Amino acid sequence: MEETIVGTEAAQIPQQRGESLLETAVRYAEERHWDVFPGTWLEAVDGLQRCSCADASCPAPGAHPARPDWATQATGSPTVARRMWQKQPTASILLPTGRTFDVLSVPESAGFLALARMERMELTLGPVTLTPDRRMHFFVLPGASAKVPDLVRTLGWTPSSLRLTPLGEGGYVAAPPTRFGSRAVQWARRPTHANRWLPDAEELVSPLAYACGRDR
Repeated sequence: MEETIVGTEAAQIPQQRGESLLETAVRYAEERHWDVFPGTWLEAVDGLQRCSCADASCPAPGAHPARPDWATQATGSPTVARRMWQKQPTASILLPTGRTFDVLSVPESAGFLALARMERMELTLGPVTLTPDRRMHFFVLPGASAKVPDLVRTLGWTPSSLRLTPLGEGGYVAAPPTRFGSRAVQWARRPTHANRWLPDAEELVSPLAYACGRDR
């Protein structure tokens, strides 16, 4: 079974350290066929790291879209991705949701609890990220946003009672190794050839809802 966080697989996609943002963005498009687009970046201002958007109170410094038409800017072409990051090599790597994948977002503590439970159950898992704002993002097949509220109700919860948030069409997530403030997004489970085929949200909602309920 694949190890969490410190897996030893010699995965081609992508190394968490050692690759530039440009090369990593290109590999996401080339190897995983994910759409990518460059977001904001961090700049040193008076000895402090500030978001390139120039908002001193930016809630996601260095990790949000840099332009309002970001959805049309996103590309699955490695050539176009390379060209975009050549213009701004320090731009964050953002991935639009609702295209090749949706994301189920849960608090970090609930995510680790659910991940351990899923591995004991030998569930098929896709990539999972750990974000600096203490969330975990589980990658699933598109369509999760429409399914999750009813699935949660079927399990006896109200959607508003759990901090389980599906991200689909119109949303985005930051991908490793994007820096978010003083820390970086990391893989809790890396993308590999073994998890190229994503699970359906229905397969993961029960352990995620259980963990979120325990974590309230």
